[in-house]
Amino acid sequence: MARVTLHKELFEYDSAVRNDFPLICGVDEAGRGPLAGDVYAAAVILEDDTLIEYLNDSKKISEKRRELLFDEIKAKAKAWCIATASVEEIDSLNILQATMLAMKRAVDGLGIEPDMALVDGNRLPELSCPAQCVIKGDATSASIAAASVLAKVARDRYMRELDQAYPQYQFSQHKGYGTKLHCDMLRQYGPSPVHRRTFLKKILGE
Repeated sequence: MARVTLHKELFEYDSAVRNDFPLICGVDEAGRGPLAGDVYAAAVILEDDTLIEYLNDSKKISEKRRELLFDEIKAKAKAWCIATASVEEIDSLNILQATMLAMKRAVDGLGIEPDMALVDGNRLPELSCPAQCVIKGDATSASIAAASVLAKVARDRYMRELDQAYPQYQFSQHKGYGTKLHCDMLRQYGPSPVHRRTFLKKILGE
């Protein structure tokens, strides 16, 4: 049996939404859970006739495939934007509010006002356009899946840069998540300037 490379149902979902809202953008985030680094969000507007092979929930795609899709999505999208909220904003606002802020920045940065924003998850950021939540949106909507790929790849690249700046934490291995390796390195070296202090209280006993 041939392997499915085009997930038509994702594009069909978006086409159905465009019957009421011609210009839609997908919005997703990456990096809510890690102990270190900024949280990333992306917004993507795809044309109705745009099809992208292999596009799916970024967690279901290999890292190599995500890197290829990253460039293809940017080339084919009508508009796209990747935005962040900083470690300082995460610690001062809390991770949920920082994530909402990154999503708002991504939509605001499109340069085009969408008729509807489809946002992955069950919480909506404050946007200037209408918006609706889509549970498991990155496996439902092509636009959200595209945003999930851009956010994930951009954040992974950023964590590899942090690995160069702070090699003792081995960020390229765990991307900042609370793995045993990462927690061991934290206990050995203490937190760096890019660690989320509000996430470390249990680990470091603060």
